[in-house]
Amino acid sequence: MKEVIEKLQQMEIGKVRENEPLANHTTMKVGGPADIFIEPSSLENLEKTMKIIKEFDIEWRAIGRGSNLLVSDQGIKGAVIKLGRGLDGLEIEGTEITAGAGFSLVSLSVQFSRKGLSGLEFASGIPGSVGGAVYMNAGAHGSDISKILKKAYILFADGTLEWLSAEEMEFSYRTSILQKKRPGIVLAAVFQLNPGNREEIVAAMQNNKNYRKETQPYDKPCAGSIFRNPLPQYAGQLVQDAGLKGYAIGGAKISEMHGNFIVNTGEGTAENVLALIQHVKETVYEKFAIKLETEVEIVGRR
Repeated sequence: MKEVIEKLQQMEIGKVRENEPLANHTTMKVGGPADIFIEPSSLENLEKTMKIIKEFDIEWRAIGRGSNLLVSDQGIKGAVIKLGRGLDGLEIEGTEITAGAGFSLVSLSVQFSRKGLSGLEFASGIPGSVGGAVYMNAGAHGSDISKILKKAYILFADGTLEWLSAEEMEFSYRTSILQKKRPGIVLAAVFQLNPGNREEIVAAMQNNKNYRKETQPYDKPCAGSIFRNPLPQYAGQLVQDAGLKGYAIGGAKISEMHGNFIVNTGEGTAENVLALIQHVKETVYEKFAIKLETEVEIVGRR
């Protein structure tokens, strides 16, 4: 790994660190170190990074703002590439916008609601990046990314780059083609918005934001929704009906505001969170014969 780190540093592709704690880069504030942590300063430097990773045959994965991610206490083998500054550009052409993977989804929704463009109101309280949102088809309040995406620029695992249309992304509930069928990362996305009444759009966005503040613990370290909703049931309601709100293992606790959120009370570990997830799954199945599946992405050495 030393040789790889030295080569990347010599190329001045951006931040390159060894054994960087991923707790510093996830909203849950847990997670062990990445062997190599890379934050490229531009798309060109990301492409250079991928050439080095391919040359040395290193395992890798990309992260955005770490809002839907649970990293094990043992960390992640190989390289972790953070898509942040340098990959957060924005271009506007009428009602069509192109945003870099590192652009904040909340900032995007705020900016365009003020311009009187509709389509991103649902995203006003989703604390992730554009890349992560497209990757997992993030959604809320009856809408999601698939409703507004025209195409996405993808870096595939073999190092190739390609634009995929919304249809080619094969979106479904909180998932896309990139998670299993064709592993890759989103570098940029083109969204189609629609002209609307500015006051109505801003009001709808504010209502969505207020709802999240009142019902979800985003003021505490958490990873967003832990479980997928087993529709027509809702995971949070099932957890509540199972009497698990407030239940804790170590420093991980099921939020008293919303049953589908686990918060880090300060000294929580990934192991605490994983044990709590397992307890919830077993309890809900025992009481209601419903198998809950995780929405949060669980990664790292185990």
